[in-house]
Amino acid sequence: MSAVLKLLTSMFSSFKDLVPIILVVGFFEIFILKQAPDQLGSILIGLVFIVLGLTFFVFGLEMGLFPIGESLAEALARKGSVFWLVIFSFSLGFGTTLAEPALTAVANEAAKVAAESGAIANDETSLADYAMGLRLTVAISVGLAILLGVIRILKGWPIHYIIIGGYILVMILTSFAPPSIIGIAYDSGGVTTSTITVPLVTALGVGLATVIKGRNPMLDGFGLIAFASLTPMIFVMVYGMIFL
Repeated sequence: MSAVLKLLTSMFSSFKDLVPIILVVGFFEIFILKQAPDQLGSILIGLVFIVLGLTFFVFGLEMGLFPIGESLAEALARKGSVFWLVIFSFSLGFGTTLAEPALTAVANEAAKVAAESGAIANDETSLADYAMGLRLTVAISVGLAILLGVIRILKGWPIHYIIIGGYILVMILTSFAPPSIIGIAYDSGGVTTSTITVPLVTALGVGLATVIKGRNPMLDGFGLIAFASLTPMIFVMVYGMIFL
């Protein structure tokens, strides 16, 4: 019964999150455009599906992904195996990013634009290779970012020095990277922190900081997402400098 109550509560929360969007769209349709939305029935059905989708997604995170990330991080930390903790953190960052739907969409769109501009051949093989190259580059960069973040938690390094240094490197690379890759690189930093990566990486950082003596989950457990946003910009610009 408690699970059903939690599900209903999550569904109500998802609906509340959508209310501002519904109000904005409804205001512009009714008061600015002064017309009823086209295909109103389909829109209403779509909103129901969105509410259900968000509900099950959030409920799944709370039941599955968050506990998995925290328990694995805690178990590896208690075992005292830095090697396996580092391997796990890289694999987690790489795997979740490669599976990220937002990254797949951006990589496929970037391949189409590159083909239209003549940067690559306009055939299925070239498009697939370019998109996969981008995805692998971003996935490797996020894996290394999470690895670096875990080492930072273990060592207690200040996060701001690493972030400032990273963005200085981003600015330097922007001056040398091909103009056609700069926008893609910046977008890659955003799409990595999406539906799959964020929950697991956050759970990893918090779980690790909770177990390690002398670490504060509030101060040390967060910040991994910042690394995951930063490193793809660097790696994708380097990728463009090498292959474009």
